Formats: sequence, C-alpha cells, structure tokens
Amino acid sequence: MQTNPTLKERFSLFGIVWSLLVIVTGVAVWLDLHTYMDVYEKAILIGAVPGLIALGAFWPSIRLYLLGVAALTLLGVWQYSSHGNDVKVQEQLFLLKYLLSSQSAFMWMSALYVLATAGYFFALFIRSEFAGKVATGLTWAGATFGLTGMMMRWYESYLINPDYGHIPISSLYEVFILFSVITALVYLYFEQKYRTRALGGFVMLVVSAAVAFLLWYTFDREAYHIQPLVPALKSYWMKLHVPANFLGYGAFALAAMVGAAYLITDTLARKKPDSTFVKAMPSLEMMDELMYKSIAFGFAFFTIATILGAVWAAEAWGGYWSWDPKETWALIVWLNYAAWLHLRMTKGWRGRPMAWWALVGLLVTTFAFLGVNMFLSGLHSYGKL
Repeated sequence: MQTNPTLKERFSLFGIVWSLLVIVTGVAVWLDLHTYMDVYEKAILIGAVPGLIALGAFWPSIRLYLLGVAALTLLGVWQYSSHGNDVKVQEQLFLLKYLLSSQSAFMWMSALYVLATAGYFFALFIRSEFAGKVATGLTWAGATFGLTGMMMRWYESYLINPDYGHIPISSLYEVFILFSVITALVYLYFEQKYRTRALGGFVMLVVSAAVAFLLWYTFDREAYHIQPLVPALKSYWMKLHVPANFLGYGAFALAAMVGAAYLITDTLARKKPDSTFVKAMPSLEMMDELMYKSIAFGFAFFTIATILGAVWAAEAWGGYWSWDPKETWALIVWLNYAAWLHLRMTKGWRGRPMAWWALVGLLVTTFAFLGVNMFLSGLHSYGKL
C-alpha cells in the first residue's frame, strides 16, 4: 500500500535543477535584501535553502507545487510593479482582480477546496478513478492558490504601508488560510504515500469547514483588511513559531478525520462486511497506522512550536511561561497527544479507542486554536472575533 520516492526520483535531473533554482533564489534574495535583515532573519534565509532542497528530495511532488506558486507570485508582483506598485491597481487589472491579488487567490482556494471535497466523495461512492484524480488535482490547485495568496498578501502589506509589511501569519484570518493550506498539503503527502484517495473527502471536510469560517469572517466581519502588527508580533520568532504550530494543527486535524473514517468503516464492516463502501475504503490497519503517523508528525512540530513560543515569550514579556490561557491550552493539547502516543507505543492501544481519542483531540485542539480567542483573553489575544 505504501510508496516512497526512489533514488532516481530524489536525484533526477529535475531535482538537480530544483536545487540550483533554490540556491540561485536564495543568493538573489540575500543580495537584494540582506541589508534590511537582522542576524536571525539571515539565519532563517540561510537555513531555508538546504531545507527546501531536502524537502524536495524527501517529497519530489512539492518541487513542482512550489515552482507553480513562485511563478504565479512573480506574475502578480510584476503586475503591481509595472503599474507603479500601487495596491489600488488590483481593482483595475484583470489578472489581479480575478486571479492573483491575495483576495482573489483566497476565493479561488475556497472554491477549489469545496469542489475537491465533493469530488473525493463522488469518486468514493461511484468508484471512479478519474473523479478521484480530478479531486486530487483540485486539492493541489487550491493549495497553490492558497499559498500564492499568502505570498501576495505579504507583498501587498508593504505596498499599503512599509510599516505594515509582515509575513501573513499574524491574525486569525491569516492563520485560517495557513491552516487550510498546510492541512491540504499534509493530506496530499499521505495520499501519495499510501496510494489511496478514499480518505480525501473526510480530510477535506475539515478544510471545507475552515473555508466556511473564513468566508464568514471575510464577508461578515471584513477581517481581510491588512492591519499593522502589534509590537509583540514584530519578531523573527513569529516566522518559525506559527508555521510549526500549524503543521501540528493540520496533522492533528487529518488524524481526527481519518479516525472518523475508521469508526464509520469499522461500524459498517461489522454490519455489512461486503458493502460497497467498506470495500472502497482502505483497511482498518492502514487507517490506524495513518492516524499514528499523522499524530506523531504533528506532535513533533507542535513540540518544536511550543519550545519556540516559550523562547519568544521570554524575549517579548520577560518570562518563558506565564499560564496565559493560550499557553495553558497549548499544554493541554501537548499532554493529550503525548498520552495518545505513549499508550500507542507502550501499551499497544489501537483501533476504535484511539480513533475516538483522535476525534476528541481535534475538539481540544480547536478550542486551543479558536475557542481561546472567542471566550478567553490574555497575552495572545490577537485574533478576536
């Protein structure tokens, strides 16, 4: 059931070209912007070059994806720069207005994700390989527009006001987009690894839910407006802490939805073991393993994010830990998944109890991610509804 890139795929001619492009881009960014960077930002840039090369070798599909994002972003930047870098031209130029401005890209992302969710379920129930491939393509396209929109929003923040300029991972609106992109990409990796699309509809349901919230937040609360950073967020630590955090959130969400698929399949298998649905789904053993690997992956990055957050807090507020509501709930999330992994690895717990636990874990994580902002206040209250 599983597949991994061969040595030929890892070190193909395209892989070599990819590595050279990453190096050239890194050097170009250094020559153009290093005078504006502090020592930590320079370290992030230097570390990103081998990191992207290694990521491309580990998952060859990500190379073409990132090249597509880069091409669309450069096209959007060229549209702005060729018209005086005036952010208002996004309402006048066709490509910006309907495709490449950050808001247009996010609308495309939203539509493509919803279509992908429907496509995956359609493929599952009619057993269509072609429909499944279309759903996969829609998910890749949605993730492409999502990341392109984030890059364009980053650029647009500087066009509005150089003092506003920041990486777009600071507000609740921005991190919901980040969550949607990361969850989709983590799913696409596991889809390739296990060679099954049967779980796509379940996983993309949580992404579609995030899209629904994002659309409400956009049109009802007009949260899409770019705002300047509050002082505490003007830190290089944000560029590391937040992405690591949402790699964890995305993986936990994927595990929960696989857990839901496990429970449905197991229940139906006991009643109608020969049903079309049961035959179309992956084995229970494979879904159990996928839950485990997804939670292990998410737990590793969530742990890194928690450590980075503590270091950031010490720099911003003078202490590593203050029992702020967000910090407290982050600890609860960490302990929840630490216990899940401990019982899996030491006691051999598997199956339905762990699937239910993964679902409950998503509720705990959702409260830490969103509920704290809605119902509690503290030092991390940057994403109020």
